[in-house]
Amino acid sequence: MRRRRLKYWLLNVIAGLVVLLLGGVHLAIFHLDDVLAPLLGISTEPLAWAEVRARGTRVGQVAVYVLLLAAALFHGFYGLRTVLTEIWGGRRAAVAIGIGCWVLGLSLFAVGTFGAIYFHGVS
Repeated sequence: MRRRRLKYWLLNVIAGLVVLLLGGVHLAIFHLDDVLAPLLGISTEPLAWAEVRARGTRVGQVAVYVLLLAAALFHGFYGLRTVLTEIWGGRRAAVAIGIGCWVLGLSLFAVGTFGAIYFHGVS
């Protein structure tokens, strides 16, 4: 049991690092566009529909979105599960909370992934 907790904790740390890295890049592209545009040659209007559509057609960009979504959901729901199981410490409550977090997290992942892949094909 302890080994399983260590494995999930390690995955949580890795997911946090992925969120930090990809989220930082995402924020830099969208909110520091005036600073980065001259340096990296990116658009100064990242929210213009033409730019959004162009990013959405790149397979690599869609893969990054899905990876960021997976890492953020796992990291967030693992933290939520940890907090809730500390509040309600019973074994049955921990199992119910764990199942609820997994079901909700996987549902949100499915919706987000469907959206990213569906809009990948829309032009």
